[in-house]
Amino acid sequence: IKGRTTIPPLLNTTSNNLFLTFQTDMSVSGAGFHLEFTGLDSCPEPQTPSNGVKVGDRYFVGDVVSFHCEQGYTLKGSAYITCMPGPVRRWNYPAPLCLAECGGFLSDLNGVILSPGFPGNYPSGLDCNWTVKLPVGFGIHLQFLNFSTEAVHDYLEVRSGTLDSGSVIDRFSGPVIPESFFSTTHETSFFFHSDYSQNKPGFHITYEAYELQRCPDPRPFRNGVVIASDFGVGMTISFQCLPGYTLLGEASLTCLHGISRNWNHPVPRCEALCGGNITALNGTIYSPGHPADYPNLKDCIWSIRVPPGNGIHINFTVLNTEPIYDYITIWYEDGLDQTSPQIGQFSGSLPQEAVSSTSNHIQLKFHSDFSTSGFFVLRYHGEPNRPQFSFLIHDSLLCQVLQSSKLIRILKDNKIR
Repeated sequence: IKGRTTIPPLLNTTSNNLFLTFQTDMSVSGAGFHLEFTGLDSCPEPQTPSNGVKVGDRYFVGDVVSFHCEQGYTLKGSAYITCMPGPVRRWNYPAPLCLAECGGFLSDLNGVILSPGFPGNYPSGLDCNWTVKLPVGFGIHLQFLNFSTEAVHDYLEVRSGTLDSGSVIDRFSGPVIPESFFSTTHETSFFFHSDYSQNKPGFHITYEAYELQRCPDPRPFRNGVVIASDFGVGMTISFQCLPGYTLLGEASLTCLHGISRNWNHPVPRCEALCGGNITALNGTIYSPGHPADYPNLKDCIWSIRVPPGNGIHINFTVLNTEPIYDYITIWYEDGLDQTSPQIGQFSGSLPQEAVSSTSNHIQLKFHSDFSTSGFFVLRYHGEPNRPQFSFLIHDSLLCQVLQSSKLIRILKDNKIR
């Protein structure tokens, strides 16, 4: 205030410290000044919200106090309030509240999920959705600290994935606190429903993220292929055998969650079996145990049936058996009957010509004695039979037919015999 001859207006400071400086020069004196000061009261101490934390212990003009809620609760109101100047000390906003709400979105690596109004009773007529979404490669471990709902009618459903397309892990209801469990996807959804009656305290759930490690790689998969290459927790893979081999074990495996990573079943294997029923249009038959040598004292029977109208063509890709004593016998149709005609019997290691059958059903038997092993590989395929023409001619017309040069010429021209 400089060079004034009138009384200044009332001044308020925003600090509890005030500094006054009076300066005069070498000429002209005045009557001076007379001032009085009085300290103003601080703002009232703001109330700490239930289930929340207050930060700041100075409540004078210009001081700021902040608030935040415990995990699971949502701040309602202003997170920051300021002590305002003026004749009456007050905060610019009222102290906020911390409330457990109906639903929410969580992305922290650990957190809390509370029923609405917790620790009080939840209201009636609710449908609440919570989603925990973490980075890909993480799941969550859920632990129930409190749980109490009206049995059957009020329930909490937990899904692995989204609410729309995720699979249900479990549904919980009643007074019993559930056991802890794992969710094996990076996104987990919660749905809570309450009906119109019997409100209960609800639930208090904590979760913690854990890394979804991989199960052992089943490759290389002998005599077969593995379908899918993601061996992470919760992932499912399947197995297929190469032609001529049979899958022994489960065709699909799922990687389990938990401390140790393992598949839910032993890894299957593909084996060349001793016999079987084959209905594919083409395929391969391996000696038992191939690519290892076949065992001694075996009698293996394969039944090969292709669609009607087809014959069967067999090619000996590899034949290496003990001559005479270890052999392959092929029968027409249902074979194995001593009166059924044989297509042939094959043994040794010399190259063999391919054989064919016009029947769509043959049987193949392999016999090995007590000594000397080997191996073989047969490939077969069905092929349509060529049409065959026949004429039934009545005896009384035979002479007329033979005497008809025109008919004979027609038959010759069309190469029909």
